[in-house]
Amino acid sequence: MDVIVLGGGLMGTASAFFLARRGVRVTLIERRRIGAGATVASFGNIRRSGRHLAQLPLAARSLAIWNEAQTLLGRDVEFRATGHLRLIFDADGLDDMRGYARAARANNLTLEELGPDDLRRRFPGLGPDAIAASFSPRDGSANPRLVAPAFADAAARAGACIVDEAPVLDMRQSETGFEVKTAKGLHKAAALLNCAGAWGREVAARFGEEVPLGTWGPQMAVTEPVPHRIAPVVGVWSRAHGAYLRQVERGNVVFGGAVPRVPVAPDPGFAHTDPSSLPTQVAAVLKLVPALGDVAVIRQWSGCEGYVADNLPVMGASGTTPGLFHAFGFCGHGFQLGPGVGDAMAELIATDRCATPLADFSITRFAA
Repeated sequence: MDVIVLGGGLMGTASAFFLARRGVRVTLIERRRIGAGATVASFGNIRRSGRHLAQLPLAARSLAIWNEAQTLLGRDVEFRATGHLRLIFDADGLDDMRGYARAARANNLTLEELGPDDLRRRFPGLGPDAIAASFSPRDGSANPRLVAPAFADAAARAGACIVDEAPVLDMRQSETGFEVKTAKGLHKAAALLNCAGAWGREVAARFGEEVPLGTWGPQMAVTEPVPHRIAPVVGVWSRAHGAYLRQVERGNVVFGGAVPRVPVAPDPGFAHTDPSSLPTQVAAVLKLVPALGDVAVIRQWSGCEGYVADNLPVMGASGTTPGLFHAFGFCGHGFQLGPGVGDAMAELIATDRCATPLADFSITRFAA
């Protein structure tokens, strides 16, 4: 093989897909089931608003792919460009939104500022106490349960070898590239792409690269289905940790935020919910949508996510090992970036260049 991809979440499956489309011989190795890690635990947000400015070119590349996802993958992953609405409840939030909007325009992201009257007219029932809001009409959401398996299936049809339920027993650099020993056999390739998510730190450390990454679990929940009334994804501009929510087409309202994430031990990497946090979350959600006051919460969940100390991902070539590449540590906001990450990494590995700037995400920023 030309490339081994470690990790069967959205980043890994998208990378395998775009590598295979370029004619690269690729094997994807996942220790559990495809898409069963942080991807499936994700909120499903396709959001550019509020991202670190360095991420916006990558986010734009990814959004273009999301818009073509059904054609590319041959199935509907429920991407819907319903828009992203961020409510503002205080002067600090309004100042932050306006400052971000000015800076983001240079990266071709335009946010609509809505005053109270516009907000009530266009989105009745959302944030009745809000003093303003921003709206990003091209953003939206997709179904986290569908997307990684869809990319993996499409990658297999394009010629990739998908190996799941194959824990890695050992990996090393060899004379011809890399060898990865798994519970299902030995795999060899000239290049290795580390898309191991919260476990990407361990892979990088094997090759002498330390990354300050912690593992944490978000607190997520979903309500019973109710008549569909909430079109956009809804969040908050706040210097505190605000709530966010979206209503799926089946009527359930998915929500998260407003409470601290819980620490997760990397081994075995199973996150747990904190039921005591639910009342705080519900109170924050009702500030956004008071009409949900009588709706039942039917499930809570969490997932193991990797958070880098500077809140930026690790992407690009290794600083120590030729042929090694990284794409991990997306700090709980990688879902929107996933397809763009896969496309960008495939371009970088296949051509030794990338049209999207990645320098801010290089692992070499931690070399000192």
